Amino acid sequence: MRIRIIIVIVPGVNWSPLVAVACAALAVAGCGRTGTSTPAATGGGPQRILAVGAENEYADVISQVGGRYVSVTAIMSDPNTDPHSFEASPQVAQTVGAARLVVQNGVGYDSFMDRIESATHNSSRRVIDVQKLLRLPDSTGNPHLWYATGTMPRVAARVAAILSALEPKHRGYFRANARRFDASLSPWLRAIADFKRRHPAAPVATTEPVGDYLLHAAGARNLTPWNMQADIMNGVDPAPQDVNLQSDLLAGHRVKALLYNQQVTDTLTQTFLGQAAQHHVPVVGVYETMPRGYDYQSWMLAEMNALERAVSSGRSTTRLP
Repeated sequence: MRIRIIIVIVPGVNWSPLVAVACAALAVAGCGRTGTSTPAATGGGPQRILAVGAENEYADVISQVGGRYVSVTAIMSDPNTDPHSFEASPQVAQTVGAARLVVQNGVGYDSFMDRIESATHNSSRRVIDVQKLLRLPDSTGNPHLWYATGTMPRVAARVAAILSALEPKHRGYFRANARRFDASLSPWLRAIADFKRRHPAAPVATTEPVGDYLLHAAGARNLTPWNMQADIMNGVDPAPQDVNLQSDLLAGHRVKALLYNQQVTDTLTQTFLGQAAQHHVPVVGVYETMPRGYDYQSWMLAEMNALERAVSSGRSTTRLP
């Protein structure tokens, strides 16, 4: 999915002056200043580094690595809304302007962050663009980088390095938390390896490429044409021959499961879901925004377990509990 973002401020008013006014009004938050931090919620606690994750899965990793020394805000955090319709408000600009650490996805997924960062100067702010961290080209077709097994360990390591530079006296704490985070991914990685062993080259279909990196790691064969996945992701009508092929995959029971974007469905997606139900093909809802009640590790494991249930026993998971 590529997000089309509208920055909503005030019609007819230039962006930069409004940000300046907002920063002046909220100077206590340190908008646009260097060295911003916030005290802990209880008096006498450690000073916290203000941090932002453009998506809540990245905010969660910052929180796990930074622990008690960070105060983290997630910009996109509601799994019950369509990320396509997200609108960045002046409050988002204030939050990003005050942050000393920002993690964003890149690959055009959250390009609104670049515009906000340009408009809210903060010389002490460090930005981790995950696309750049992974050295991916702008032409990368699938922006859902958090589903790739190698992404978050790299993010956690970089977060630990930046936090260590900002607060050197807590370097050991940040590094230990990053190592702990890496170790906590083991159940997910084992589930992927077990699926790959039990269901080699399992055929599946998808509507969008939200979970494609996970499917690749699990050794599954995605039989849905890439062009159709990309078209649905970008809000373009797919070619009729691709739609027919997808319908044939479901009607012919040529796939073990259908994965779809649980947060964004349209008429065509609903048609495919109806066909899957008619032909007894189990479906798995995958999310772009981390559901409430999960951390990154448990979310990824839950998605992998849902895929396992679909392929091994034909059980659908339309929504994570």
